[in-house]
Amino acid sequence: MSDKNKLTSIEGIKTKSDALRGTIKQSLQDEITGAIREDDKALIKFHGMYEQDDRDRREERSAKKLDRLYSFMIRLRLPGGFLTADKWIACHEVAGENSTGVIKITTRQTIQLHGLVKAKIKPTIQAFNEAHLDSIATCGDVNRNVLCASHPNQSPIHDKIFAYADKISEALKPKTRAYYEIWLNEEKLVDKNVEEDPLYQDRYLPRKFKIAIAIPPNNDTDVFANDIGLIAIVENNELKGFNIAVGGGLSTTHGNAETYARVGTVIGFTDTEEKTMKAIYEILTVQRDFGNRSDRKLARLKYTVDRMGVEKFKEELEKRIGFKLEEPKPASFTHRQDQYGWEKGYNGLWYYTVFVENGRVLDDEKLALKTALLEVAKTKKSNFLFTANQNVIVSDVAEKDKKEINAILEKYKITEHTDKASLVRKNSIACVALPTCPLALAEAQRYMPTLLTKIENLLSKYELSDENMIIRMTGCPNGCARPYLAEIGFVGTGPGKYNLHLGGDHQGQRLNKIYKENLDEAAILGHLEGLFFQFKKDRHKAETFGDFAIRKQWVHY
Repeated sequence: MSDKNKLTSIEGIKTKSDALRGTIKQSLQDEITGAIREDDKALIKFHGMYEQDDRDRREERSAKKLDRLYSFMIRLRLPGGFLTADKWIACHEVAGENSTGVIKITTRQTIQLHGLVKAKIKPTIQAFNEAHLDSIATCGDVNRNVLCASHPNQSPIHDKIFAYADKISEALKPKTRAYYEIWLNEEKLVDKNVEEDPLYQDRYLPRKFKIAIAIPPNNDTDVFANDIGLIAIVENNELKGFNIAVGGGLSTTHGNAETYARVGTVIGFTDTEEKTMKAIYEILTVQRDFGNRSDRKLARLKYTVDRMGVEKFKEELEKRIGFKLEEPKPASFTHRQDQYGWEKGYNGLWYYTVFVENGRVLDDEKLALKTALLEVAKTKKSNFLFTANQNVIVSDVAEKDKKEINAILEKYKITEHTDKASLVRKNSIACVALPTCPLALAEAQRYMPTLLTKIENLLSKYELSDENMIIRMTGCPNGCARPYLAEIGFVGTGPGKYNLHLGGDHQGQRLNKIYKENLDEAAILGHLEGLFFQFKKDRHKAETFGDFAIRKQWVHY
């Protein structure tokens, strides 16, 4: 267990917060600044928000002796990434009225809005509530949005597996009524026993917690990058249970050798819903009780598992759940990509996966994507699913309605946009980074499209345009876009500078390694050209770029 005499300041803020209420109400009433009080910056995360500011404007505003241009990001809780047409319309309207207008699809199958000024937070949450949406526990030291394999044609029992995302999300939701009191004007509780929380208690978890569910052979959720990974075991179209992996996590810190990325370790199998839910719950209690509360950089479950040892961790878990985990069942992954275009699900309904570059749904000079999806939603003849690769699926379209929905997609050139995007672009992911993320050291989503165009030219030069390479970029080492599981990963180290990582596999089961550090664009392209040349010349038949990098020992394990 962590040393209670050396708790981080955040631990004190949580335990003294009156079940996450803090002084958020008072912060909202302070009209002198667009920011909130220091302690409330930690607490507001549990309500689904981060305080940010426009870093592009910092220097200008400082010169004018003005406060920073503060705003807030809000993120929705959408287990499995599902939205009805009505809820999509509500998100569209809220984004237009209260934020920058961009609907950002995240790598955790939900959406977030940026640019909310303090006065707009409460109206935004109330508007979401009217649409039966909330942002509870999408940030903070709790379980966050639960991922699930996104496309229904992956399995005839996808709906059963998908339902687990909602069950898990509900079971692990904090009991406090603070969200409802502060944002929705619910009367303050008189009997505090109502919100007694046996899972989170008054200290919550040492750090954020992430869960994902995957259906082999497609690892589209990057299941091993999560604190808990559930691998569905399906035989003869029947769900037999789940292999459970623990200790995945990708965030690191530049210059801190104690931090590292880690893929999850499969520790056993559960064959019933009751056992699966019990195991999930108690994994959180083990992390709650044994996780590091004295150093937040070393507080994720991966460090707890490695510090205790896998067998000791499993022993503690089995003591709490009251049964032995079974041996893991055979399961293998072959790929981890979205299925673009029209696909028919086992349920007889149609699904169209739209390529959304870096998850940014907006109208610009190239594409009116936001308008197109709104028009689709207004037909009330489809729903929407988000993928863990930042794309959106126009879902649940009946055979008789497919022609009408397709006509809208063609009218706004969405099908053309999706069809024409290169494989490498479709496989790419980038985090938000600058100008809003306070942790970003370099650009990501604003720069990645430009860099990809130049990489596409190199691939074309060496006749590699049909290669299914996975490229990802983040503006800092926290790894929100999962760059450490890419065949080619870029991790920001400073303005215009990135570490170049190589060697991830196509299945999402092998981490890459640093190949070169602190490269600018010219150096990146120079190195990649040489690597692509060798790959074209010396590769084995069907060998992927990541596997080739390992065989050539460009990076070492």
